[in-house]
Amino acid sequence: MDTSLTLLLLLAPFLGFLFNVFFGKSIGKSASGIIGTLTVALSFAVSVYFFLQINQTHQAIQIQLFDWIQISNFKVDFGFLLDQLSILWLLFVTGIGALIHMYSISYMHDDENMHKYFAYLNLFIFFMITLVIGSNLLVLFIGWEGVGLCSYLLIGFWHKNQEFNDAAKKAFIMNRIGDLGLLIGIFIIGSLFSTLDYATLKTAINGATDLNMYWISAAAFALFIGACGKSAQIPLYTWLPDAMAGPTPVSALIHAATMVTAGIFMITRLNFVFDLAPDVQNIIAIVGAVTSLVAATIALVQTDIKKVLAYSTVSQLGLMFLALGLGAYEVAVFHVITHAFFKACLFLGSGSVIHALHGEQDMRKMGGLKKVMIITFITFLISSLAISGIPPFSGFFSKDEILMVAFEHNKILWFIASLASLMTAFYMFRLLYLTFFKEFRGTAEQRSHLHESPTLITFPLIVLAILATLGGLISLPTNSWLNEYLSPLFTKAATEEHHFGTTEYALMLIAVIGGLVGIGIAYAKYIKQNQVPAEDAAITGFTKVLYDKYYVDEIYDFLFVKSINGLSKFFRDHVETTLTSLVFGLGQVTNEIGFQGKKIQNGSIGRYLFAFVLGMCAIVTYLFLAQ
Repeated sequence: MDTSLTLLLLLAPFLGFLFNVFFGKSIGKSASGIIGTLTVALSFAVSVYFFLQINQTHQAIQIQLFDWIQISNFKVDFGFLLDQLSILWLLFVTGIGALIHMYSISYMHDDENMHKYFAYLNLFIFFMITLVIGSNLLVLFIGWEGVGLCSYLLIGFWHKNQEFNDAAKKAFIMNRIGDLGLLIGIFIIGSLFSTLDYATLKTAINGATDLNMYWISAAAFALFIGACGKSAQIPLYTWLPDAMAGPTPVSALIHAATMVTAGIFMITRLNFVFDLAPDVQNIIAIVGAVTSLVAATIALVQTDIKKVLAYSTVSQLGLMFLALGLGAYEVAVFHVITHAFFKACLFLGSGSVIHALHGEQDMRKMGGLKKVMIITFITFLISSLAISGIPPFSGFFSKDEILMVAFEHNKILWFIASLASLMTAFYMFRLLYLTFFKEFRGTAEQRSHLHESPTLITFPLIVLAILATLGGLISLPTNSWLNEYLSPLFTKAATEEHHFGTTEYALMLIAVIGGLVGIGIAYAKYIKQNQVPAEDAAITGFTKVLYDKYYVDEIYDFLFVKSINGLSKFFRDHVETTLTSLVFGLGQVTNEIGFQGKKIQNGSIGRYLFAFVLGMCAIVTYLFLAQ
């Protein structure tokens, strides 16, 4: 029963992919969208069933389909593991995935390749499920590479625009850099323990007395590099903002709730490995905090509505990595869940705005939309309050826990995270005020067509806004259901419930005041003073540095892209030319030998007999001398 349902959970989206690939164009756009949505909804229903079962029994479900690889004492099975962590991920991957599929039916209705779009979305969900439920690192790696492939296909979906193709290639290549680190980590762990199975690996580590800490630390660091690529941390973060080239629902699916959380999932899954490498954990915490601050500063001045949300995602992922580095895995998971709710809502809300403005993404050309897009505005406001850490919305609870853990372990990291959180409140309400308040700044034609989005777009927004409001209830400060639920996964006991005293309440107050200050500054600038960001040519000073993202892309282009292109050009013009001449020269010699040799074959029987006699004499002479 469990095996059949697990296969249904996994294969339903894959069957949707196959159906849309082969029959989607013939059955029509809406039908292909409905089928794609229903297959993911079916996976969500199975995920809910397993969640109820595991929540009741507290027993993980392990399924071994077949023996996959066996070399000496090294063995890998192709199997699945359904436990507390994988089920939580499945719930928001398939649940939010189904909502985004539903949203896409309306959003992508005018696209001629709508069936192909839903095929790619279904394939992405299939690979994400594979990543989450795999019972070992090798099955995880299949899903890991699969979501990378699908992100390439979806980011470059509108491939007639060369900039979008470049963004897709950038995401694919930068993820390959991280994936090399993941592979190296997998190789090291397989070499050390002769297994890649999570349960066996955990047992082996817990029972070992002579662990090679050097190589375990090396494996943890290599795995962290893999997580940096997939979850967009410094220095491998620049692909994610460019990935906004894809359709907006793709941004919501890949860059809010699923693919970018794969790195957090992997580190949390292997928490028993990272707990043995405190130096690597320190690096993770520092990289997470710095990423959070750097991305937040860039988001302060962006004018593209999706770019603001993209850098916001990078910043929030940095906070999650900060929690991971401090060993607070369940806190990181909590923020993953709440972030999935409010960030998916924000991306889909921005899509609703872009849909109403016929593709316009520049906030300088928006304004006044709350009058005609009331549902989009309310849901966007709720999610903005959530990400800003304002109570009682979900982001307040998850972000507050991260800040408390940071304060307990490292005051400097706490300060950096708090500063990033203040900036988050500012740039999110800057986005809100520029988009929905004051007077409309677009064209007269756009003004005449302003309207609220259809129900298929607004319904997912309402559901996600409700989740963004109530999501914090799963882990209240003094009564955390989530911590208790996840406790069997961790070698160390789950983070102790905070004893709420003066310090804790003061930290909560500081966090809320910081969020309100950020909102207040945005209100003063963009409502009271009615400021609008300057045009690109008028941006100067440090604002220009932030607007151009610290010129990191230009630095990468100079250090890596141009140098590699130069090296390839050298090989093309010199080495390859020489080798080609050599190969053609050898070919010409062979042709000449063949041309001359064929003259012997002229049909003269006497010449053939003469050659035969000479050959026989040579053989007899050789045999005689050999004796």
